[in-house]
Amino acid sequence: MNNLIKVSNLNKTFEGIKKIKVLKKISYNFEKGKIYSLMGPSGSGKSTLLNLLSLIDRPNSGSIFFENKLINFNQNNKNDALRANKIGIIYQQDNLLPDFTALENIYLASLAVGNSKETSISKAKNLLRKVRLSNRSDHYPSQLSGGEKQRVSIARAVVNNPQIILADEPTGSLDHETAKEIFKLLENQINPNRLIIFATHNRFFANKADCLLEMVNGNIKAINA
Repeated sequence: MNNLIKVSNLNKTFEGIKKIKVLKKISYNFEKGKIYSLMGPSGSGKSTLLNLLSLIDRPNSGSIFFENKLINFNQNNKNDALRANKIGIIYQQDNLLPDFTALENIYLASLAVGNSKETSISKAKNLLRKVRLSNRSDHYPSQLSGGEKQRVSIARAVVNNPQIILADEPTGSLDHETAKEIFKLLENQINPNRLIIFATHNRFFANKADCLLEMVNGNIKAINA
């Protein structure tokens, strides 16, 4: 089996003035070696699903399996370690640490999983070369363009060689030409043992995925899987 992530009967409800059921009994198998795009209007549950898959949030009910092992959402330390080592996350608004340089933003993620500073800096410099930002390594996020910040975000997301990359609207705030460049960089991160899932409003990019999924009424509808 090539399943890397399996979700079964996943439900998520947000409590407020009234209950909003965002995800309704979602079941789906995500295979390694593939890129999945996730479409749907704002509020359809794309970000909610990515937050559950990244173990940032927990479902109200249902199960998530990683490499056929059931995730126990009560094991916070174990799940934090799994996320740090196995999952790379890319946000629309980059989420870079403003007081650290591009190089530091990348190598701190490597330090966090126990690598030495020397190894972490070496890995970060190599990734900056790959995303063509070696000349910007000492620049802070406020000194980088939107496209440059997303390139740093991609480098940070892959520094620990994750099996899963989750990207929430990674090109949403960029002009079309810059977005195409960032998407190509994201595409280049796929390998036979890695899974990429990205949420987008842009059908041009969604159609480039191996599998196009759409969030409809709190569930997943496969368009071309």
